[in-house]
Formats: sequence, structure tokens, C-alpha cells
Amino acid sequence: MRAVGLAAVIVAALVPAAFGQQVPFGESHDAGQPVEITSDRLDLDQAAGTAVFSGGVKVGQGALRLAADRVEVFYDEAGSSSGTVRSMLATGNVTLSNGEEAAEAERATYDVATGLVEMEGDVLLTQGRNALSSQKLRIDLNAGTGQLEGRVQTIFVPGSTP
Repeated sequence: MRAVGLAAVIVAALVPAAFGQQVPFGESHDAGQPVEITSDRLDLDQAAGTAVFSGGVKVGQGALRLAADRVEVFYDEAGSSSGTVRSMLATGNVTLSNGEEAAEAERATYDVATGLVEMEGDVLLTQGRNALSSQKLRIDLNAGTGQLEGRVQTIFVPGSTP
């Protein structure tokens, strides 16, 4: 029993020091900044209101970066020329980063209006020398918060800063 109590105290002391109160992806996120996308191929379907980027896709908005094999962009109104992005779906070797923090997964969805990013499939979140893994990660870019689900495993390096 004493070992369990000691472990709880250690975890309680390390978790805030290692990861703070917020997920760093939202700390400097500004959804009003322009989005730049590069890829090997682009397929447009104006009637459906979609654009599919494939082959070494890289997306940047301010300090926030996304890389994937394929990114599908969904616009607000099919057939419209407004160009307002509603959401994005990234699949294959997905990496989301903001400075030294990075999250990897098999797929990710980004709802532009709500600022929610949901990553699924062998998620790995790293902040400096600390790491967390799970099956799902949900990041609220506006609030700067996150939630991991699905057999969460953590590795904290004492004395390291996120």
C-alpha cells in the first residue's frame, strides 16, 4: 500500500511539471492566419466542395504544422466560390507539430469552426523528452486543452520542461 501511495504522490508532482495545464498546440494558434498547403498532387471537385491533396502533404498555419500522405479539405458550400474551409481530414503518417511539441497518428480531423483536432490510431504525443501514447487524442486549439483515450501510457523525464 505504501508503494502505491508513493507512486501517486510522484505522479501528482510530475504530471503538472511535465505537461502543465494545457496542451501546447493551442497556446499560439491563430485561426485567422493564412493556411499554406503543398503536395505532389491536387484533385478538385467544386460540385462536391472538396479538394484532395496527396503525396507528401505539408500544411502550415502560423507555428502549427501538419504533414500527412493525404489531406482532404471540405468547404462550407459545395459549388461555392467562397473558399471557406469547414474541415480537413488527414490520413497516413499524420504528424501535427507546434515548436517542440508533436503528435503522430494514423488519421486526424480538424474542425475549423470549433478548433477541434481529433487524432486516432497509435497516437504518440511528445513534449520535449516526455511522451504519452494512446489510441485517441482530442485537442481543443482554442482552449489549449487535450484529452487522451484508449490505454494511455506515459513517460515523464524528471526535471525536463515541456
